[in-house]
Amino acid sequence: MKVLFVHQNMPGQFKHLAPALASDGHEVVFLTKPRKPGLPGVRKVEYDLHRQAGQPPHRYFDRYEDQILHAQGVAKACVKLQESGFEPDVICAHTGWGEAMFLKDVFPEARLLGFNEFFYRAHGTDTDFVDKKSNIDRDCRTRTRNTHMLLSMAASDWGYVPTYWQWSTHPKAFRENMTVVHDGIDTDACVRDPDAYIDLADGRRLTAKDEVVTYVARNLEPYRGFDVVARSLEKILNGRPNAHVLITGGEDVSYGNGPGYAESWKDALIPHRSLDTSRLHFLGRLPYEEFGRMLSISRAHIYMTYPFVLSWSMLEAMAKECLVVASDTAPVREVVRNGKNGILVEYGDADALATAVVGALAKGKKLDRVRKAARKTVVERYDLTRVCLPQQKEMVEKLGLGESPRPTDTIPADISKALGWDVTRTSDLTLWSELGR
Repeated sequence: MKVLFVHQNMPGQFKHLAPALASDGHEVVFLTKPRKPGLPGVRKVEYDLHRQAGQPPHRYFDRYEDQILHAQGVAKACVKLQESGFEPDVICAHTGWGEAMFLKDVFPEARLLGFNEFFYRAHGTDTDFVDKKSNIDRDCRTRTRNTHMLLSMAASDWGYVPTYWQWSTHPKAFRENMTVVHDGIDTDACVRDPDAYIDLADGRRLTAKDEVVTYVARNLEPYRGFDVVARSLEKILNGRPNAHVLITGGEDVSYGNGPGYAESWKDALIPHRSLDTSRLHFLGRLPYEEFGRMLSISRAHIYMTYPFVLSWSMLEAMAKECLVVASDTAPVREVVRNGKNGILVEYGDADALATAVVGALAKGKKLDRVRKAARKTVVERYDLTRVCLPQQKEMVEKLGLGESPRPTDTIPADISKALGWDVTRTSDLTLWSELGR
């Protein structure tokens, strides 16, 4: 079987699936933008944009021209692949940047599997999470953001999505042809290392014997709760005089907007606070191995998020038996049960966050059962090799045979209850997405 993967930032969510199919003997090609890392057994082909997006005809389309340009760049590269003799049986593509829009126009016989990560909603997700005031202009713009995804999903033969909550953001008509299966966490690699350490810039070394609080985000920004964390730091550091707080992440903007009045959210939120900087450490972006060592020495790991895409880092922290103190928001509630495999606090309540972290540090080993339960959750539901990757491969192989994968038709009862749905059949789920919201 010939399989084509498409993702602008190789390998993205296909890091494990693409080489797994290659190792099974399938011919695998990965189409991506220039200067991205390769994968074993996978042929990398690059595409580029013939120009950058210019001034859009209307500000609702501020992203759409860029998405069209990505789709066009992918289509041109696919035509060259076709001319070289490569005709894929299955195409796996992320639908988030427009790349999937024209794939079926070049390869009409191929079966298209879309990775449908998130569908934007004006209400009930990230858009109105902080500012709940009625704003029809914002609502219309949000609806327009889905244009490229709707075209991509309409062309797809099947789709998959990492979590039930992310699945629920999609329109019902498309949900019926989707499977909920996570990208997968390598729990064999994500194991707590008792000998781990982190060397600080000043020469000090932190180990599991030290009282370490960790926070991780791709970029330090409000979407991942950095503003809440910043407000909690003084109380955490004062409440635990021996604690060190390690903050990992870049200073760019991944989601939402920058502060406007400062170069970064870190610059906007940290300098004016009274903090013991000898125990507050900004590590920037860490190599994955060092990131793993940091989690291994963590006694309390903070994870905050808007109702948005769930981060791999939270599940990796749980797999490392970190005590996760997380926001009580829908993506997190799907995984974390308060007091059982983690601690939930109301998003935005910095005092509650600090109190939970200080309390967790004070209890120490008394919360080991929670840490063990956290790893058990990830192993049972999100393990890469034994749970997720086999399901992903099955979807690709069924499509390659001209068959339809199995749709997700039931919701685990504990997840449904945690999300406030109180249904276990997916067909019985009615959300704001079906009510014109």
